[in-house]
Amino acid sequence: MNLMCPARILLLPGDVQDAVVGERVAQVYAGPFEAAAGSNLAEHLGVKLTVVPELTQRPDAELQAIADLHRGETVVVLGLDLGLKLPAVVEHTGDGWTRVASDNEVTLAAYEQAPDKFRDTIPQDPNNALIDLLAARVAPPARLLELGSGTGRDALELERRGYLVRRTDATQAFVEMMRADGYAADRLNAITDEYGGPYDAVYASAVFLHFDRAELTAVLRKAARCAPVLAFATREGKGEEWSNRHLDLPRHFVLWQEEPLRELLNATGWTVDALTRTDSKIGSWFQVLATRS
Repeated sequence: MNLMCPARILLLPGDVQDAVVGERVAQVYAGPFEAAAGSNLAEHLGVKLTVVPELTQRPDAELQAIADLHRGETVVVLGLDLGLKLPAVVEHTGDGWTRVASDNEVTLAAYEQAPDKFRDTIPQDPNNALIDLLAARVAPPARLLELGSGTGRDALELERRGYLVRRTDATQAFVEMMRADGYAADRLNAITDEYGGPYDAVYASAVFLHFDRAELTAVLRKAARCAPVLAFATREGKGEEWSNRHLDLPRHFVLWQEEPLRELLNATGWTVDALTRTDSKIGSWFQVLATRS
């Protein structure tokens, strides 16, 4: 196999529900038991489905054959986890199949390495613009799920106003930081974990900007299943970028234009009640309040 240009294989669970794939896919492969789900996914993506009877009996050999056919391309394989938590992207390195870190996982690793530096360099004031939007719709003592609590800065202000906040973060270092400050906090990855609930609202300030479009689609759908109100802040702009700002470590950012953001919210079960803009040293932000459709 040409290791200079390997195939990227996106492993998805065999019972995949949402046809959410964030990159261009050349083909879908599935074992016999995943043929129906594979057919639905392939139709959604507009690509060919190939059913591989030996996929689960000879996973390494079959994956290698698939990779050899699709050098430089991305393909989906349903129902084969290789002992990994799905979804996962894998490549063959010559010594076996290696999980490729996603952009979001690289970003989380940066936060894990420098949580104190992040706390010392970000603005100290909470996002009062977003909290005010939430307060206009949901009154205390409503129960809130906060995704990406980080240092706990916004949770403090929300609690000061009388809300009951479940602090969560995907970064263990931030969870430990909040616990050390005397607050309960749960480790929760907004992309891969379930949210529990129900809650009166989901709150997420400066979190969704780390999710690619497919990841954000899944997150918005999960939020709609656990709460009738969503308040979030994300960056305005075009495209995506990597930045070492604040941490001297790489973090990935996804920027949004207003109309595509509204369209995605509508498609995932939300109606935008309010969308305002605020400015900062790094650019313009959307402050969004949405209610479940």
